[in-house]
Amino acid sequence: MRIKPISLLLKESADDSENALKRSLGPLNLILIGIGIIIGAGLFSLTGIAAGQHSGPAVTLSFIIAALGCTFAALCYAEFSAMIPVAGSAYTYSYATMGELFAWIIGWDLVLEYSVGAATVAISWSQYLTKFLSWFDLYLPPQLTLSPFETAKAADGSLVHGIINLPAALIVVLVTAIIVRGTKGSAWVNAIIVTLKVGVVLTFIAVGWSYINPQNYHPYIPQNTGVWGEYGWSGVLRGAGLVFFVFIGFDAVSTAAQEAKNPQRNMPIGIIGSLLVCTVLFVVFAHVMTGMANYKEFIGSGAPVAIAIEKTHYPWLSKAVVLAILIGYTSVILVDLLGQSRVFYSMSKDGLLPKVFSDVHPRFRTPRKSNIVLCSFIAIFAAFVPIRVVGEMTSIGTLLAFVMVCAGVLILRKQQPDAVRPFKTPLVPLVPILGILTCFAMMTFLPGDTWLRLLIWLGIGLVIYFGYGKRNSKIQA
Repeated sequence: MRIKPISLLLKESADDSENALKRSLGPLNLILIGIGIIIGAGLFSLTGIAAGQHSGPAVTLSFIIAALGCTFAALCYAEFSAMIPVAGSAYTYSYATMGELFAWIIGWDLVLEYSVGAATVAISWSQYLTKFLSWFDLYLPPQLTLSPFETAKAADGSLVHGIINLPAALIVVLVTAIIVRGTKGSAWVNAIIVTLKVGVVLTFIAVGWSYINPQNYHPYIPQNTGVWGEYGWSGVLRGAGLVFFVFIGFDAVSTAAQEAKNPQRNMPIGIIGSLLVCTVLFVVFAHVMTGMANYKEFIGSGAPVAIAIEKTHYPWLSKAVVLAILIGYTSVILVDLLGQSRVFYSMSKDGLLPKVFSDVHPRFRTPRKSNIVLCSFIAIFAAFVPIRVVGEMTSIGTLLAFVMVCAGVLILRKQQPDAVRPFKTPLVPLVPILGILTCFAMMTFLPGDTWLRLLIWLGIGLVIYFGYGKRNSKIQA
């Protein structure tokens, strides 16, 4: 239960040695990092699922409610990131408030979120790339786009067995190469990607606005079917629980705290700014989509945006949306890999993981060795494991981190009320308590196998902690 003093964290933050990360990120870079991971393919799929099965046209209200829930956690993250501008995000904050064991649990939890998430997104990226190229009569051999455990039907009806998902592995390697060259360069690449995919979202909104049929908004909140969560206000709330997972990812901004210029000012701007921009885009996007097509048309559809686009005279927009998904996935992988290596960097600096994860390249000032190790692990998963086994990037780890950060603000306000706080979470203890309750409520909506997967992963982590981390920790009781 030993706690890492904030004074020591601040000393590490001020470190300018060759083994320290380079501070090169301004407020705009941080906002774009947040947008880069928040706006992914989920926007193009979950919006239709929530509207068709739960909220109807009131999916816009679901987005607003979900954004409020995220805001509680974001305000707590902003206080910590300005107060303790060190890499590691929720891991570091837990270390300063709840102790080493809780910090390890959260850090290991974030490993699951970022690593498995990056592999899963890479596999899906490969699938979308194959589809996109087929529109131009370019066909990749299925043996090189599927894992050894997957099959595809050839043109003659025969089954073809996969060998390796080469595009999935290559995108992980390519993104890692960008990250290794430096955080500032990674931020510029991310900025270009974000500009392109936001441009596609804005194009959809601009084109679709003139095709809105006001009749599709009536009734705005469909009458409940008698089943909780199927329309009515309970449906709006259930829809909020679903689209909430489109928002998570702004916490990845806090992993870059040690590479931010003037973090006391810029970190709150990056966290809250990215959340605000995405909220506005999501609400308008949902409003246009449910106005173009009746919400019932989205039931059971895996491509609701395509249904809306069919109402227009612009079929090319479908290709643009798939391109946006490809671009969006690329930036999600980038931020996932960036956040993962920074969490490992902090854990290694504390002695809880081997030193290789905190060695910094003398020129690029990035944890190159850590990036390469993680790249190898994630690329192998992406290349040889089918997406159904890797599974979707679990949100339970992020929600657990949100709960811990909100609780940390309450604890630190009591333990160190006079500590310097460049940014203060407003309405304490109300905001942190609402954040805890909201995030825990979202966790209860997750299926049982997700909880089981989390417990197994944490069990593995505890074995590593008590076998290595506890004995090598630099913070001795």
